[in-house]
Amino acid sequence: MLQQQLSNSEPDHNGNYPAPPEYPNGVGNGDNSRTGVDIQQELNRLEDLILSSWRVPLTGRTLIDEDKLFEQLDFIRVSLPSVFQEASAILQHKQEVMLEAEEYGQQIVEAAQAKRAQILAESDILRQAEREAEQLRRKTQQECEEMMQETIAEIDRRRQACMEELEQMRQTAIAQAQEIEDGADQYADSVLENIEQDLKDMLRIITNGRQQLHQENQSQGYSSKKK
Repeated sequence: MLQQQLSNSEPDHNGNYPAPPEYPNGVGNGDNSRTGVDIQQELNRLEDLILSSWRVPLTGRTLIDEDKLFEQLDFIRVSLPSVFQEASAILQHKQEVMLEAEEYGQQIVEAAQAKRAQILAESDILRQAEREAEQLRRKTQQECEEMMQETIAEIDRRRQACMEELEQMRQTAIAQAQEIEDGADQYADSVLENIEQDLKDMLRIITNGRQQLHQENQSQGYSSKKK
């Protein structure tokens, strides 16, 4: 069905519709600028040709100039293949654009998935590093505690050994002091015994000397009496 739209071109004073224009260098002003033909405009021209024709009164019929009608139809018919080619080219271009867009979208999706995988891998590496750091920290803390316990135990052992050694030295010193004391007592007793013996010898000598003196005195007295 023809659209009820008039063209910008008007019929002349004789009622004749102007011939379709020729576009220089194949360039037109319509949507199909590549082919130089605007099919919508040409269909409007055809419609204007029909509407501007003379109507037969009381019949509802219209007298149309067949030459102009066929000329317009031929022009539209000749223009249709180029329009179809243009439409096919546009459709092909659209499909190519859609394919490129799909490929580009797929690349974006793949890049996003790769980035996501990289982020997850980096997150896994980070979590693994954190776990290893935590394990290392715990291991180091445990080793430090074990070393501290061993150090404390070693200090206790050394302190106990020192105390035992000091006790042995004290016992040895006591024993040596007792031995020295015993030796001193024995030495003193021996010295005193020697002194006692010397005193006894001296006392015996003194006793003997006195006895001898008494005897001599008695002998002298007896001799005096005889005289």
